[in-house]
Amino acid sequence: MKYAIVPVTPFQQNCSILKCEATNKVAIVDPGGDLENILTALEQIGGTPEKILVTHAHLDHIGAVADLAERLSLPIEGPHRDDQFWIDMLPQQAQMMGFAPSRPFTPDRWLEGGDSVTVGETRFEVRHCPGHTPGHVVFYQPEAKLVVVGDVLFNGSIGRTDFPKGDHDTLIQAIKDQLLTLDDDVSFIPGHGPMSTIGHERSHNPFVSGKHG
Repeated sequence: MKYAIVPVTPFQQNCSILKCEATNKVAIVDPGGDLENILTALEQIGGTPEKILVTHAHLDHIGAVADLAERLSLPIEGPHRDDQFWIDMLPQQAQMMGFAPSRPFTPDRWLEGGDSVTVGETRFEVRHCPGHTPGHVVFYQPEAKLVVVGDVLFNGSIGRTDFPKGDHDTLIQAIKDQLLTLDDDVSFIPGHGPMSTIGHERSHNPFVSGKHG
C-alpha cells in the first residue's frame, strides 16, 4: 500500500490518499477543502479513485466531501452515524470559521466499530473512537502497520474535547482501548501535524503515557 498526505484548509488538515498497489484503486480520506490541491495529488499518485473515507464530521475534514464525491462520482463511507449532527451543521460551520460554503451530504455507508472498509484488495479495520466527536472512527491496516486516526491522537497530544458532544474521559478510554492495544511499530497519520508511532506516544505522550493497561 502507498499513501500520500495533502495538507488542506487554513487548519492544515492532513487529507490522506491511500492506494492499493495490487489494484491501483485509491481512497481519499478526509478531503476537508482545497479541492484542486487534492485533485493534483491524485494525478501525481496515479490510480483510480474508488471512494471517500471520513473519520469524523468537523469542517476541516469534510468541507470538500460533497464536491469531490460529485466531481468524481465516488461513494462516501463513514463516519459513524453519531456525527450526523455535525454534517447537518456544515453550512453553519463554514460560515462561523470563514471557510468557503460547504454542503451537507449523506454517506453511502455509515460505519461502526468492527466494520471493515476496502481500498481495492486492501482491507482496513474500522475502530470507533468517540470523544473528539461522538462518531469518530479510525482506519487500521494491519499488514502495512498503519492507522489513519483523524483527530483522536497526535504526535505529543490528543484531540480537543471542548466541542459539542466532546468528552475527555471518553476520548482517553477510546485511545487506550482502540489505539494503545496496537503494536509499538504501528505508524499513524493524524489529522494535523507530523506522523508518529503508537510506541512513541505510549512512552512520550503526556496525555496517555502510563495510562495503558
